[in-house]
Amino acid sequence: MATERYNPRDAEPRWQAKWNEENVFLTKNDDPREKYYVLEMFPYPSGRIHMGHVRNYAMGDVVARYKRARGFNVLHPMGWDAFGMPAENAAMERGVHPATWTYQNIASMKAQLKAMGLSLDWSREFATCDVEYYQHQQRLFLDFLDKGLVYRKQSKVNWDPVDNTVLANEQVIDGRGWRSGALVEQRELTQWFFRITDFSEDLLQSLEALDQWPEKVRLMQKNWIGRSDGMMIRWEIAHQAGLTGASEVTVYTTRPDTLFGASFLAISTDHPLAKDAASHNADIAAFCEECRRAGTSLATLETAEKKGLDTGIRVRHPFDPNWELPVYVANFVLMDYGTGAIFGCPSGDQRDLDFARKYDLPVVPVVMPEGADAATFAIADEAYVGDGVMINSRFLDGLSTEAAFEEVAKRLAETTLGNAPQGERKVNFRLRDWGISRQRYWGCPIPIIHCEACGVVPVPAKDLPVKLPDDVSFDSPGNPLDRHPTWRHVNCPQCGKDARRETDTMDTFVDSSWYFARFTAPWERRPTDPAAADAWLPVDQYIGGIEHAILHLLYSRFFTRAMQVAGHLDLKEPFKGLFTQGMVVHETYKRGRDWVTPAEIRIEEIEGRRRAIHIESGEEITIGSIEKMSKSKKNVVDPDDIIASYGADTARFFVLSDSPPDRDVIWSESGVEGAHRFVQRVWRLISAASPALKASPSRPGTDGDALAVSRAAHRTLKAVQADYDKLAFNKAVARIYEFMNVLAGPLATVAEGKSTDAMTAAVRDATEIMIAMIAPMMPHLAEECWAVIGGEDLVARAAWPAYNDALVAENEITLPVQINGKKRADLTIARDADQMAIETAVLALEQVQSVLGGQKPKKIIVIPQRIVNVVV
Repeated sequence: MATERYNPRDAEPRWQAKWNEENVFLTKNDDPREKYYVLEMFPYPSGRIHMGHVRNYAMGDVVARYKRARGFNVLHPMGWDAFGMPAENAAMERGVHPATWTYQNIASMKAQLKAMGLSLDWSREFATCDVEYYQHQQRLFLDFLDKGLVYRKQSKVNWDPVDNTVLANEQVIDGRGWRSGALVEQRELTQWFFRITDFSEDLLQSLEALDQWPEKVRLMQKNWIGRSDGMMIRWEIAHQAGLTGASEVTVYTTRPDTLFGASFLAISTDHPLAKDAASHNADIAAFCEECRRAGTSLATLETAEKKGLDTGIRVRHPFDPNWELPVYVANFVLMDYGTGAIFGCPSGDQRDLDFARKYDLPVVPVVMPEGADAATFAIADEAYVGDGVMINSRFLDGLSTEAAFEEVAKRLAETTLGNAPQGERKVNFRLRDWGISRQRYWGCPIPIIHCEACGVVPVPAKDLPVKLPDDVSFDSPGNPLDRHPTWRHVNCPQCGKDARRETDTMDTFVDSSWYFARFTAPWERRPTDPAAADAWLPVDQYIGGIEHAILHLLYSRFFTRAMQVAGHLDLKEPFKGLFTQGMVVHETYKRGRDWVTPAEIRIEEIEGRRRAIHIESGEEITIGSIEKMSKSKKNVVDPDDIIASYGADTARFFVLSDSPPDRDVIWSESGVEGAHRFVQRVWRLISAASPALKASPSRPGTDGDALAVSRAAHRTLKAVQADYDKLAFNKAVARIYEFMNVLAGPLATVAEGKSTDAMTAAVRDATEIMIAMIAPMMPHLAEECWAVIGGEDLVARAAWPAYNDALVAENEITLPVQINGKKRADLTIARDADQMAIETAVLALEQVQSVLGGQKPKKIIVIPQRIVNVVV
């Protein structure tokens, strides 16, 4: 009788309902088994999941299901990173409340994720916009404030005039807001900050212990923290050019060895000297304003043209009072790094060299490579930034750069300017404190009250939460909280007088910096249950995109430390293992100047040439490059369409199979169809043999063909287990394909009733292994196959099978064969072959027969499992 095709539209909802009814994935904190916490970076509820989500969550689900089968108590939760500007933009565009838009999107995306068959504990679900969540975030803010980890100061910020909010430097791209695209302005605002710099050294040093993180991510974090060993050097002002009283400029440098190559000083537009000079000079004031409009992101500064303006101020060289250098205000110097002032050595820094060439400043080489000729060494268009030997540097000539650093440090420490040393060693960090104030409505309110009499007053913990008002208007730009008629008016909790609430809300990075800790006990009436947090954390396997390698991960690492200081948990590092998956990419298609979706075309291949044909018009259209799926280029594949057409298991299997998980996966219809054919093949072969398999015991074979089947099964099981342990999903898929080719013949023989009892028992054992191996990736198909062969309970609750050591051991060995002590050949033979069998096999070797020439050897010496020596 023909076997019916596997129908995912029937099977998948049925098994999902079964898992749900029996609470298979509900995790208990008091479970005595060893814990395993797997977490994918939670999504922003944009309304639809995309194929990147499918890949990310499929990977996490494989880990969760596999570890559950291995006997761990697995925590695999899901939530929503739900605050942020898109919801406010939607409120303005669609005339809906941000909460309405957000919760509708959550409902839609939750249904899509459930359709994927993810083994999630939905009982722990929350959204960061739930007041039940953000009230605890407010409590953390107050506790951090109490511990001195929060402060308020006036700060220059990037202001997006369209979104009407502050942007982090990293959110300014080419001088424009990352969402609105508007030209960013510089403003002075009073902002709230977290003291992340208090942990700079610890955040840096602790990276060494994160050996389950990608090296590239650790390097990115190391560079972002940016520890540098340098010197603070004070330069005496020789000519003030109208300044009102400053007598010196302090510069931070990591290369004091290059002091004799200095040709200028450059200061930030926000440096006190620049502000003083601007107050006396209209040209300087205009230049500073122009620089402020350009943005302050590091990417912008790296790529922007280097500009400067001579202030007229002159400073004396620390080692030569007769040597004066000009002071420029420059667009590439940041006030919040070092001292906001640098000295330029054009020969040793490309940026300084470009600047010097532009403004016709001296370029004196002071470091040359080892072995170069000082008389001829020169700098052309490229600065020499390496180590080497000092030249043109007076008392430093001939020293190494390292020795020159030490000599300069020693001399400047012994030289005084005024009553203090002219130079001192200083460790500096690139990392800046985290400004969290955002001028928007849809965010966590900062629990602060401003009172004219009492100043800044924290909201008492008993008065939390500070809830966002529902009755807000988005009819005009700006923060609706500033315009609310009642919400911002409140009595001061200290003196009882009229006061006003803080209307800034928190950066949404705050929301995602501790959610992993909340998942450990989301029912708690405090931010965490410290015992539960300490038991579950750190997250054993965290999975997400490389785009979060710096800020999200760094902020989360800071938050865990701050929560430790405040007593909410007792550990520093939140994520033990980190995996950054590649993107899902797709071909692009164009019809003239217009992008075309994959659904609008069909691919034809004629005589080896691929053509894209527009289905509606029949015309050939251009096949473009393979790029990240994006709405703008219309190369997006809708997961709902794939699941409706092929089923969730096919989608999951394909995104796991096509390439190593840390690399991009190229989406192709042929690849998906291939995965679907494999699903159907597995079902067809197993279901056809199921009547006989159901009636048979499960037992490995001991000889003949049955033994060969069992060896293949158990060896594959061992290899796939190792692949899952290493997250090498694509390798596991390849092995499963290979094993199915081995198992296909025996399954067909069983189905036809032509199998021996021993073979049927071995095939039953091998089939159970196959089902266990595919279950983490294709859980619905695995349940369906398990049920049809009469398996007990659910695969989702089944233990991972143990491979048989005897069956996975290599049954053949290769022995070197010597003749009179000289190697002549290799012999491959059964590991347990006896002496007589080995001697017979050796004498049959062509190389041995050639030497013997028909004669018998004097002796054959066999050293078991090591070597054979034929004596002639």
